[in-house]
Amino acid sequence: MPPISKDSVTFLTVAEHEAGQRLDNYLLKLLKGVPKSHVWRIIRAGEVRLNKKRAKPESRIAAGDCLRIPPVRVAANRPSESGAVPPRVFEVVFEDDALLVVNKPSGVAVHGGSGVSFGVIEQLRRARPEAKYLELVHRLDKDTSGLLMVAKKRSALVKLHEMIRNDKPKKIYLALAVGAAAQEGFAVKLPLLKYTGAQGEKMVRVSGDGQQAHTLFRVAARFSDGRLHRAGIGALTLLEATLKTGRTHQIRVHLQSQGLPIAGDERYGDYQANRRLQKLGLKRMFLHAAELHLPHPLSGEMLHLHAPLPPELADFTAELAAAGRADGKNQPEDGGSVWER
Repeated sequence: MPPISKDSVTFLTVAEHEAGQRLDNYLLKLLKGVPKSHVWRIIRAGEVRLNKKRAKPESRIAAGDCLRIPPVRVAANRPSESGAVPPRVFEVVFEDDALLVVNKPSGVAVHGGSGVSFGVIEQLRRARPEAKYLELVHRLDKDTSGLLMVAKKRSALVKLHEMIRNDKPKKIYLALAVGAAAQEGFAVKLPLLKYTGAQGEKMVRVSGDGQQAHTLFRVAARFSDGRLHRAGIGALTLLEATLKTGRTHQIRVHLQSQGLPIAGDERYGDYQANRRLQKLGLKRMFLHAAELHLPHPLSGEMLHLHAPLPPELADFTAELAAAGRADGKNQPEDGGSVWER
């Protein structure tokens, strides 16, 4: 592939493994460091041509398509910058020649950008220089831990994206909410709208102008004991959250809308409760992608993948449970140990 020139027009041909992508997504990968708004502008202005014709950002590219790309200033990859991405080995939950599923720790972004120089995908590529293809299938918030899918083949990525559009993969999260859920099981169907906060941060709120969003919740355990009360917290509820749609910050905003903000959530949570929980030992947001149920993108074999709560969350819930047993409270709803699976 020829380098993209900042002084003259570049012509290139779409390879077979690149086929099926949206034009804007393809260009964003190609034009490293160029803002999405600029990519959209040059497409809509007709400066980008697909087979000598104007195209739309959502146009799909095919193998053999000819692309005309105008002069664009692309961020240079200086050796000191590229070398600054440290390789990292993440816990592998599942892997074959088409799909890799890792257990992402909290505090690590899934990719670089928006002030983050690198994330899981860049570190994986550095740790696996022999890998010909590694692409994120979906995203997790930086402070959310758990199961993250990475495609090792273009065909697997296309199939997985099709599944996601059809709400096929079953994704189950564990979230600790501040407050007592009124029902053992409940659904939240509220549309969510993205917007930019006062500090330029990406935010989401419930709005009739937003995208449809649907989450199912089930109580896994309740905590309400003297230790919590002395800290100024009335109750905590451990919830299983099953996504029926996959919107940005969906679980966090849906729980906030029910008066049950996620413990440790600095963006949508309860500030005072978070400070009190820190003193009790909770140092991060309590949201974990615990289960994935989906057919394998190429073989169709059903996959049932699990990631247990990381030690810092498992230990915290175990302490809550132990304190509750001393008070004759805080038993898991099913009598089991949901925080250990």
